[in-house]
Amino acid sequence: MSDVQILHPAELAPVDAQAWREIAAEAPAFANPLLGPDFAQAVGAVRPDARVAVWRRGGKPAAFLPHHPAPSGLVRPIGGALSDYHALISRGQRGLSGPALLGEAGLDGWRYTGLVDPHGLFKPATTREAHRIVLDGDAQAYLEAVRAGSPKKFKNYRRLDHKLEREVGELTLVARDVSQASFDRLLAWKADQLRLTGAFDFLRPAWTPALLQNLFERRSGELQGLMICLYAGGRLAAGQFGVRLGDVYHPWIASTDPDLAAWSPGQLFLLRAIEIMPALGLETYDLGPGHDHYKRPYALIQVAIGEGAALAPNAGWLPGAIEGAWSLAGASRGGVMQRVRRRIDAISAAETTSTARVRGVLAAAAARATRPRASAGPLE
Repeated sequence: MSDVQILHPAELAPVDAQAWREIAAEAPAFANPLLGPDFAQAVGAVRPDARVAVWRRGGKPAAFLPHHPAPSGLVRPIGGALSDYHALISRGQRGLSGPALLGEAGLDGWRYTGLVDPHGLFKPATTREAHRIVLDGDAQAYLEAVRAGSPKKFKNYRRLDHKLEREVGELTLVARDVSQASFDRLLAWKADQLRLTGAFDFLRPAWTPALLQNLFERRSGELQGLMICLYAGGRLAAGQFGVRLGDVYHPWIASTDPDLAAWSPGQLFLLRAIEIMPALGLETYDLGPGHDHYKRPYALIQVAIGEGAALAPNAGWLPGAIEGAWSLAGASRGGVMQRVRRRIDAISAAETTSTARVRGVLAAAAARATRPRASAGPLE
């Protein structure tokens, strides 16, 4: 048994945060900006309901689970839709069980969609792929490998690159870009794209743009915001914004000027972004899960992440009933029901009141009914 505390991230003592970093550093799978104490504390600065379960053995921190409480009793990963990866950070000692640890913390269970679990503490119902660009220091060699995988596609991008430069203006990549106007425009384009495609607008809850703005302004320390933008003749054409920790970059916002869509500026952007990685001190450009069609040609590495739920041995009846209902509906077998559940999960984790959650589900249903048959991916 362990002693367990449930804290707001702001209540983490410096020794706890340092222990978290040290434990995470022992497993390469935890090397991501979203899995450390700095991200949890950044979310905590804009969400009063942020929590971290801290397990202690012999008085020393041994494991951490950042999360948000939920009405269902199944806690959600901290950061809502921005939490592409989440984990119970521990050393994975023999005999540890994720559900048992949840029970020790007094939690009924944990619902996850991007589980990183190098120690096998949980048994996800399904897995999906996350996409990563990983350099060994030679960006040109990587780009050659990418082009070799889809020669016709990248030959066309080269043609569009020249065409955009000829018809709009010289192409310039700015990294890091600190333009507030460009940051605001990227978010506005993304919000428009989400509405057009019927996707859940994760930018709508006030805490999300507040978190992104805070991170955009953070340009020192362990966790930093990073924006990279492509300009054509001085006009913003495409860009990405996200967070970096050390040599790992994880973008959230990827958007382009819709008026330049014919030139595929998102694709042209990413080719240049890969080229600039060594100059930025980046080894990993983590594109995350989803939109496989757009990401796979650039990401030569795919890793499996888990989706499912873990119930504590002493969980109340409601979480079990909810999980049973979703299972009977086929949500763990892929297809439409799994996508519906992901959407509801995203809304539940992002909205902070019951009224907003209901409104979000209704809006999502209405948007799905009217969305175009084909929707743009994050790079377009």
